[in-house]
Amino acid sequence: MDASATARGLTGRWTVAVPAAAVVALVLSWGRALPAFAVVMVALCLAGAVLAAVHHAEVIAHRVGDPYGSLILAVAVTFIEVALIVILMLDGGPEASALARDTVFAAVMITCNGIVGLCLLVGALRSRVAVFNAEGTGAALATVATLATLSLVLPTFTIGKPGPEFSPAQLGFAAVASLLLYGLFVAVQTVRHREYFLPLTQDGRLRRDDHAAPPPGRRETVLSLVMLLVALVAVVGNAKSVSPAVESGVAAAGMPQAVVGVVIALLVLLPETLAAVRAARRERVQTSLNLALGSAMASIGLTIPVIALASVWLDGPLHLGLNSTHLVLLALTVVVGALTVVPGRATLLQGGVHLAIFAAFVFLAISP
Repeated sequence: MDASATARGLTGRWTVAVPAAAVVALVLSWGRALPAFAVVMVALCLAGAVLAAVHHAEVIAHRVGDPYGSLILAVAVTFIEVALIVILMLDGGPEASALARDTVFAAVMITCNGIVGLCLLVGALRSRVAVFNAEGTGAALATVATLATLSLVLPTFTIGKPGPEFSPAQLGFAAVASLLLYGLFVAVQTVRHREYFLPLTQDGRLRRDDHAAPPPGRRETVLSLVMLLVALVAVVGNAKSVSPAVESGVAAAGMPQAVVGVVIALLVLLPETLAAVRAARRERVQTSLNLALGSAMASIGLTIPVIALASVWLDGPLHLGLNSTHLVLLALTVVVGALTVVPGRATLLQGGVHLAIFAAFVFLAISP
C-alpha cells in the first residue's frame, strides 16, 4: 500500500468514527441539563462532526468536479445553519426574534469579508497576485447583494408592520424571490455558464490539474454521502444540546444577544473557511471565491424561505431588518467587493481591506 492510500485510510477512519461518536453524544445528552464538563465534550463532538461533514462533502465534490463541488459544500453548510437557527428560535421564544437576521448577516460578513479577504491574502502571498474570473465572481456578488437587500434591508423601511419586520405577504414575496434567484444562479453556475466559475492560471487561462488525485470511486462516494447525512444530524442535535450554555455564556459576559448569531455562523463556516484557504494555497482562488460567495448566497436564499415557512409555528415577531450600523457595513462590503472583483486580479491590499471590514463587524457585534 502506498503513502497516499495509507493517508486515505487514516482519514477515512476518523471521518467515520467522529460522526459515530457525535451521534452517541447526542443520544446521551438529548433533553438533559448538562454540567460544564459534558458541555465541553458535546461541543468537541459537534466541532468534529462539522469537520467530518465537510470532509465527506469534499469527497462528493471531488467526484462531481467544479463548480458542483462548491455548490455541494455551500448547501451542506447552509443546511446546518438553517437547522441551528430553527432549533434555537423554537427554544428561545420571543427573545430569539432577531436570531435569523443576526445569523444570516453574520454569515454574509464572514464569507464576503472574512473568507474572501483571507483567501485573497493567501492567494496573493502564494502567487503575488490572486487571479480569478471577474464575470462569474461579479455575478455571484451581485446576487448576494440583491438577496441581502430584499431580505435584510427592505424590512427596515417597509411600513406594513411596526418594527424591522415584514408583513406576511412581504415575507412570502421575499422568500419566493430569494429561492428563485438562488435557483437561477445555480443553473447559470452549473449549466449555462459553467466556465465562468472554473479556476484560472496566472495568465487567465482555465487551470488544468494534470497531477490531481483521481476522483473517488462509487463505493467511497456513497459512503461519504451516508456519513455526510449522519454528521449533519449529529451537528444539529448536539447544537441543540449546547445552545443553552452558549446563550447563558453570552448573557453572563454582558454581550448583546446578536453575538449568539455570530457564534453560530462562525461555527458552521469554520470548515468552509478551511476548505477555501486550502483551495487558495493550491492557486485555485476562483474555487475559494465560489465557496465564500456561494455560502453567503445559500445562507440567504435557503434560510429565508425556511424561516418564512417556520414562522407559521414560531411565536412572536420575526425581525429581519438590519440596524443602521449593519446597513453601513453591508453597503461598504458591496462597494469594496465590487471594486475587488472588477479587475479579476487582487493583491495583498484587497485582502487586507476585506479583513479590516470583517474585524470591524466582529468588534461592533461585541461592543455596539
